[in-house]
Amino acid sequence: MILGVGIDIIEVSRVAEKVGRENGFRENVFSSKEIAYCESQTDKAQHYAARFACKEAFLKATGMGLLLGTTLKDIEVVSDHQGKPGVTLYATFKEEAQKNSWNKIHVSLTHVQAMACAVVIIEQ
Repeated sequence: MILGVGIDIIEVSRVAEKVGRENGFRENVFSSKEIAYCESQTDKAQHYAARFACKEAFLKATGMGLLLGTTLKDIEVVSDHQGKPGVTLYATFKEEAQKNSWNKIHVSLTHVQAMACAVVIIEQ
């Protein structure tokens, strides 16, 4: 049964600007694995933006937003061996997933030069 659907779209330039600053945005929002992945890509900003959109889409799919947790870093966007995206949850997000029987979280990411978009579906 589908419990929630979330979608988010963001301008790549907005994320690129924030990631480029030395104010800790990148380290506060993205895990070390996400940073390593994005930094290894040719179009880093597109990959950061897609991951940011995924975190926002996940929050929308929960229906509770950041009331569930305090940091976007606890929502880690991962890829399997074939490149299929997913999320790994930590801290209160993980606890809520277990408590609410979020047995499957589907993720779709897309990005082009100017925009990145993500869709998240939470299933029980």
